Amino acid sequence: SSLADARVIMRAALTNPSSTIASTRAKHHRRPSRARRASSSSSTASSSADANPVLICPGLGNQSSDYDELVEILRARGHAVVVANVARIDWARNAAGVVKPSYWQGTLEPRPTVDWYLERCKSAVRELRETYGAQGKVSMLAHSAGGWLARVYIDTYDEEGDIGRLVSLGSPMKPVPRDVPGVIDQTRGILTYVDEKLRTVKELAPISVTCVAGTYLRGRGTFGGVSSAQAFIVGQGYKQVCGDADADGDGITPVETALMDDAEHIILEGIYHTPLGAGDDRPWYGSPGVVERWANAL
Repeated sequence: SSLADARVIMRAALTNPSSTIASTRAKHHRRPSRARRASSSSSTASSSADANPVLICPGLGNQSSDYDELVEILRARGHAVVVANVARIDWARNAAGVVKPSYWQGTLEPRPTVDWYLERCKSAVRELRETYGAQGKVSMLAHSAGGWLARVYIDTYDEEGDIGRLVSLGSPMKPVPRDVPGVIDQTRGILTYVDEKLRTVKELAPISVTCVAGTYLRGRGTFGGVSSAQAFIVGQGYKQVCGDADADGDGITPVETALMDDAEHIILEGIYHTPLGAGDDRPWYGSPGVVERWANAL
């Protein structure tokens, strides 16, 4: 199925953070403090004079062209938009971390393994300035793993202070729990590093942070027959991310993992994780009619 295909792609590389309004398990995560349900009404498009330039950070397994429709929607709203130049094959670069002892110890740090991605983001910011003449602070629009990669960029690569906002779409923003049987941190410690070593939302101020999560499918921890097979399979993926298979999520990322503490939270019902396999009957965060529900955060 397309869901299975998308999951294979999303889990293909080393630092797979694959991924509700779930019942947050206090044992593993702090409860989100400011979640709100998104209205389905459209927002008024900003004029180009008011719209911040946007850098789109692709998610794991995605390539730049996956976001073409989203780019057009945002440009129609007045934004100058550049997608970091990423090809699907580029994600194989993350396999460089396998040779490090820290990978096997579960204490892997993001850099230098993901420096190639950070450099693509830097080039995209340069393109916004030089090609589009974009002024003002740049909004990072980060999909999936692009969310924690954007955090790494902001804290370690943005020497010029170009970034003014971070908006994440279905991004795993919390570390994998360490005390749940059968759960293996597929990021090999990277998300723990990001959570413990990088700045919190409050510390990032005046950079604003908005986390968008979707509730496409609730997972199941037990197999209840053919009719529940998809929920069971998805639930096993959720468990590897948040420690709980019985969670709500976008098919990859559980809601509770996608919401950073103290950030603005937007939870979208029925929204799928990725443009791969998305369609009219399965809209994702960047689909027409969905973008308008979070785009004002840019």
